[in-house]
Amino acid sequence: MSAQHSAPGHAPGFKAIRWNTDWVTRPLFGIALAALAIFALTRDAPVYFAGLIALIVLPAAYEWHRMVARTRAFRIETAITAGSVALAVLSLALDASVAVALVLVALGAIAAVLLAVRQGNAPGWEALGAVYLGLPSIALVALRAFAPDGAIIIVGLFAIVWATDSGALVCGNLIGGPRLAPRLSPSKTWAGTVGGSIVAALAFASFIYYLHGAPRQAFIFGLLLSFTAHAGDLFESFLKRHFGIKNSGAIIPGHGGVLDRIDSTLAAALALALLVFAFHLDPLFGAHA
Repeated sequence: MSAQHSAPGHAPGFKAIRWNTDWVTRPLFGIALAALAIFALTRDAPVYFAGLIALIVLPAAYEWHRMVARTRAFRIETAITAGSVALAVLSLALDASVAVALVLVALGAIAAVLLAVRQGNAPGWEALGAVYLGLPSIALVALRAFAPDGAIIIVGLFAIVWATDSGALVCGNLIGGPRLAPRLSPSKTWAGTVGGSIVAALAFASFIYYLHGAPRQAFIFGLLLSFTAHAGDLFESFLKRHFGIKNSGAIIPGHGGVLDRIDSTLAAALALALLVFAFHLDPLFGAHA
């Protein structure tokens, strides 16, 4: 069945695949970004990782406020959101408490609300940027700074998220079939979603096995956390559909915007931090670096 004659609720699968430069740019830039993240993550002091997150938040905040205000102009709300999140994660890496970091993000959200009210913009959406970017950023730095083997835990998190995204892309394109949520994201399929989760579970189980942990438990955990990554991706799809845009930006070749690249990580990082700090989960399942 060709792309032109596939059912409206179905993706055509491998028969409709055509050569695209994204096949080269997407993995190359993905590998480069992964290498940069791992380099910062494995430095002795967590401030390097926090600094990388602060740098990533700036274009992400720009994309967020551009999206919710439907303008390409750089707005003061961008500086407020990016600044509050950067201060939060850097202070956390320099031994401040999580409470201080949360207060800084809350102050950024309040400032965005006050400015939005003055300018006649939507205060809820403007304030949500600081929360949407800030809480997962705090979660990542807290895992790095306070959790035992925090750097290895985050590498495992990245393995789940990246395998989820890559597995979903490959399985969705090769298999096609019923679409997952055509009103939110016409390109996502059930085959891609399930395939991405299975790939993520296998990748994380292999990672834990290599570290001499419990691979069966890791497989189940990787499978479940991958669904959180899918949920983060779908949430950003909802946002883009709500505001009438296709991509959050175009800064990363083959990936779109920064928000398009980190949406899954934001959701999965927050979920993992809650499991580790609130429920005392060992996300390495007996393995140690």
